[in-house]
Amino acid sequence: MRFNRMLLSTTLVVVALVIQVSVLARLHLPGAVPDLLLLTVLALAMVYGHVSGALIGFGAGLLADLAPPADHAAGRYALVLCVIGYLAGLVKPENGQLKSATGPMAVVVAAAIGSTLLYAGVGALVGDTAARHVGLGGLLFSAALYDLLLAPFVVPGLMALARRAENDPLADTNSGAKTGDVSAGWLSSGTGLRIGSQRGGLRVKAAKARVARAGRIKGVKRL
Repeated sequence: MRFNRMLLSTTLVVVALVIQVSVLARLHLPGAVPDLLLLTVLALAMVYGHVSGALIGFGAGLLADLAPPADHAAGRYALVLCVIGYLAGLVKPENGQLKSATGPMAVVVAAAIGSTLLYAGVGALVGDTAARHVGLGGLLFSAALYDLLLAPFVVPGLMALARRAENDPLADTNSGAKTGDVSAGWLSSGTGLRIGSQRGGLRVKAAKARVARAGRIKGVKRL
């Protein structure tokens, strides 16, 4: 991953995790909790692609597994977000820009349902049956609803920020300035033009000298 991708992704993931733990988790909404971390991974994956999406998802999930008050096995949510980030990155358009909001919203709903199912499935493998007692149907519905309501305020802005960092306009400006400086330096120095003018001037002087010499020779012969 590029340095600007790593820096931006790390910053956004940390901020999303802090808001997730300190604000959203304390709302005590019925059913699931709005998953800001999941939306952040989706937004970055739909700009950076499946490989970066999987890496960002794994790192974000691992931080969520280790951050208090996590009460599940470490690596469980890392696996979930790694798979979700990889799959979300597969729908990345070639130019990195989505033409309508239908596609991202569908990805958000699918990711909310898929992450809940995958999290419950991994929990069942390790002996965690909390999803059965809470009610898997209610979790799926509330997770999709909350994430869908939160997505318009999160996903478009994060995707625009990721695209801006990916294009790196400062680097383009610097490279353009360097090109302009080189061109200006080349033109101002006039290396090729001066050499050409000097060569032309030497040729003219040589021709004049030959004409003058020929004139003197003819004058001598006439005498």
